[in-house]
Amino acid sequence: MESARQPRRSSASKFRRLAITHALMMGADAAMIVALADSLFFDIDLDAARSRVLLFLALGFAPFLVVAPLIGPMIDRVAGGRRFVIQLVAVARVVLTLLMARYIDALALFPLVFGSLVLQKTYAVSKSAIVPSTVRSESELVEANSKLGLIAGLTGVVAVIPAALLLQVFGATATLVYSALLFAGCFVAATRLPPDVVAADDADVEEVRELHTSNIELGAVAMTVLRGMVGFTFFHLAFWLRSQDQGTLWFAAVIGLSALAAMIGNAVASTVRTRVREETMLSISLLVCAVAGLSVAVLGGPVGAVILAGVLNLMASLGRLSFESIVQRDAPGANRGRAFAVFETRFQLAWALGAFVAVAVQAPGAIGFLVVGVAAAGTSFYLWGRGRGHVGVSRRSRGRARGRGPRSRSESVRRSDR
Repeated sequence: MESARQPRRSSASKFRRLAITHALMMGADAAMIVALADSLFFDIDLDAARSRVLLFLALGFAPFLVVAPLIGPMIDRVAGGRRFVIQLVAVARVVLTLLMARYIDALALFPLVFGSLVLQKTYAVSKSAIVPSTVRSESELVEANSKLGLIAGLTGVVAVIPAALLLQVFGATATLVYSALLFAGCFVAATRLPPDVVAADDADVEEVRELHTSNIELGAVAMTVLRGMVGFTFFHLAFWLRSQDQGTLWFAAVIGLSALAAMIGNAVASTVRTRVREETMLSISLLVCAVAGLSVAVLGGPVGAVILAGVLNLMASLGRLSFESIVQRDAPGANRGRAFAVFETRFQLAWALGAFVAVAVQAPGAIGFLVVGVAAAGTSFYLWGRGRGHVGVSRRSRGRARGRGPRSRSESVRRSDR
């Protein structure tokens, strides 16, 4: 009886450590955003800001595009590799945040902010790779990701309160120092993460085949578009709202409602998933985004823009957990950590590409909203057409039908030792 309880306590402890690390990282991020609201980042001339944002998006994410697919598999084969990446990200963000505090009113702030953005995406990929090793069974995996999403939203709200007080009383520099302290706490918490091997060996033919089934490929397309629209809308509104009365307040509302919507999405996703098929949930998410984008394009106004941002983040959260369920269901033999890291890298790059397009195109408000609506509607029709061509694909994966269980991290290690 005692030996049966031991793995249960061990897994719970692993997830608790990751949850603490994630909470500190998200709280530090939220505090940093509050500090930037009163900085040169939002006060600089619009045209000058656009050119700098475009430059640093390109310079920041070009290496991420090239390097991540190459070094990711190597990191996954090293014991504690992803843990080391999270520690490195936390230390780098402490340094960058303190430099932001030093150069809060200088143009040097721009590369520091976008360096932090790239590190944020790097953390997201490594966190996705670690999550499967912190749960007891695959049935808990989606729930674990949902909990982490809720933790991100709650800690963001909690961390913003002292950040806002510091901003009002002492200014942005003090708020950034507070953010740096939270990143330092994240580093300390990350040292307690388990030094697990994410994937001891390369993906075999069966794993590759399972991850390229039609359901997973179509789900990945849907999630890529959803993430791309979130990135596009964020930067489109960041520039368009500056031309509106009280633009900074409206953009603050965008950030706040987006965080709240993502938190709600993570809270209800598990319940929705038990009542609606995963593929249907992804289709509904795209259709809701299409309706929201086209409606706001017609009606216009900052209120509609804020609502659109909330809808996109809500649907992206629901879509992400639906996609993870599809991967678990249709690729039972795949290494979860490696698979989620690969897909998360793709989705983060889609976010960055959407942001780049929003900054480069310089579309009026209504045109940008129309782009979101058309992209979501077009993807829905594409997936519907492709889905009709694969009506013979069973909802249950072929791997599961053969009786294959999910390949856990420990199973991969044992197999490589044979």
